[in-house]
Amino acid sequence: MNDDAPQSKTTPSWRKPPPSPLLKGTAEKILHLQRWTERLFSFRLSRPAAFRFQPGQFARLGLDGPLGSTIWRPYSMVSAAYDEHLDFFSIQVPDGAFTSRLATCKVGDTVYVEKTAYGYLTTSRFVGGSNLWLLATGTGIAPFLSILRDPAVWVQYEHIVLAYSVRQAADLAYRDEIAALPQHPLWAEQGHKLRFVPIITREQLPGALSQRLDRAITDGSLETAAQLALGDDSRILLCGNPQMLDDVRAALSARGLRPDLGRAPGHFASENYW
Repeated sequence: MNDDAPQSKTTPSWRKPPPSPLLKGTAEKILHLQRWTERLFSFRLSRPAAFRFQPGQFARLGLDGPLGSTIWRPYSMVSAAYDEHLDFFSIQVPDGAFTSRLATCKVGDTVYVEKTAYGYLTTSRFVGGSNLWLLATGTGIAPFLSILRDPAVWVQYEHIVLAYSVRQAADLAYRDEIAALPQHPLWAEQGHKLRFVPIITREQLPGALSQRLDRAITDGSLETAAQLALGDDSRILLCGNPQMLDDVRAALSARGLRPDLGRAPGHFASENYW
């Protein structure tokens, strides 16, 4: 096509400007950035006044893309539902359209936040159960940190197990925050309920398991480390890469535990949005 050709009164669809991100989101500012490793980082955004979420849900975040477009990606909230800000945890994907841009952002830069929170990786989905298991790999720890900042969870369950699997010890982000959780003043009397099981699959670290999560379930080492049995009173949330989810679901099913399907209440649930 010749760019000098006369234009019709109706602009072709491929010439129309992309829709403004403000039609479905708000423009928020980066308040804080933290680098954990070369690939892992956290960022804090201002929180829209009307934004509400349940611990375990995710938001869709947007960054300016090429030719006026907006690139959107889902990110689980790390922060508590009552915090005045929104915290997120990210891995930088090589040549990733979104994370490559995000990793170069600075404090004060704009990130769009959709007005609605999404997802069902929440404790409210479960019926019954006295022990809560939170099984995560990598950045899948994010929604569970939000859940563990919910005072109601500490009252609801008799025991809470957080198993956090990473490749190397340096990847254990938030370990200081996890260690401090039992002393939080909102639930300090319930703090003894938390049992943290770190898993390092490519290094040896004293006090940490070295098997992948599915194998730790199959051989019983996860239960030994947690000093708690996986059984009918267990309610289990999974978050991580798709292969981990498949493997852990299979390991749990082999133990006679059932997926929670809403209409058919069960023991475990997962959510895969990447």
